[in-house]
Amino acid sequence: MRLGLNLGYQTAWSTPADHLAMAQEADRLGYAVVWAAEAYGSDTVSMLAWMAGQTQRIDLGAAVMQIPARTPAMTAMTAATIDTLSGGRFRLGLGVSGPQVSEGWHGVRFAKPLARTREYVDIVKLALARERVAYAGDHYTLPLPDGAGKAIKLGFHPLRPDIPIYLAAVGPKNLELAGEIADGWLAIFFAPDAVADYVGHIARGREKAGRDMTGFDIAPTVPVVLGEDLSACADVIRWYAALYIGGMGSREQNFYNQLAVRMGYEKEAKLVQDLYLSKQVAEAAAAVPQEFIERTSILGTKTQIKKRLQEYAAAGVGTLSISPYVGDRESGIETLRVVAEAFAESGL
Repeated sequence: MRLGLNLGYQTAWSTPADHLAMAQEADRLGYAVVWAAEAYGSDTVSMLAWMAGQTQRIDLGAAVMQIPARTPAMTAMTAATIDTLSGGRFRLGLGVSGPQVSEGWHGVRFAKPLARTREYVDIVKLALARERVAYAGDHYTLPLPDGAGKAIKLGFHPLRPDIPIYLAAVGPKNLELAGEIADGWLAIFFAPDAVADYVGHIARGREKAGRDMTGFDIAPTVPVVLGEDLSACADVIRWYAALYIGGMGSREQNFYNQLAVRMGYEKEAKLVQDLYLSKQVAEAAAAVPQEFIERTSILGTKTQIKKRLQEYAAAGVGTLSISPYVGDRESGIETLRVVAEAFAESGL
């Protein structure tokens, strides 16, 4: 198992300079990858390109580049360019986002996300391999059949034609798709004790593609809070968990709420959603079960962190990306250092 750092989005406390300082410290400490995210604020590509020129060894991961935001050809161009500029350090994470962002921000229908993802990845792979991109799908047709377009191949030789592709997946069918067409899985709310269920879906996809789990990277992002009091540490994460379980999507279509239900929190997930959608955000945060937070986060002292790192490694995680829940740059860097020390001392 290797350590990663997920910087997420730009926030009220985290300036681009803060994110760069965190990425550079992770690079110095030997972290394997730094990921950047996007929703409808700062974009992934700009952040990673900026960090590529100011880091040395650490991989640069998109977690994720939104599928509705770019054509597959544009994504392939961008991935090939950042990978070449960084000396082969790019990891391409893709995700369909959710219906509110896809349709409200990008103006792209959210219907049939699995089929669209499959076609999208097909075209990205064609382009990265410098094949002439001719594709006839239900969602993408290249070239357009009734115009002057022609099948084109990527106009320069990328450093690597096989840039690793990760899918952000939550539901069982999406996990199976990740196993079938991708090199890794970007996970959220990953509980090591539930890994058999996750891997079962992924393995079915790998089997479809004629492969086993060898080389497939399970790469969860895990919130980290340092402290002596686990309850107080969990309170820092409650607002984030409540947002996803309660408010990330509609009542009928919230993938994270459905995930909490599958993890055994049906009644609690419904309560969190009811409170959140009623604009009782503090009450929704308080209603997130302590057990759920402890299962999906890393909390506590260095000794407790070591134990949790070992649990993630035993679950088959390949890249464990931490997300420090802190209020300033100094606390974030301290979290990076403590986790790196715990990792080294654990013998992983």
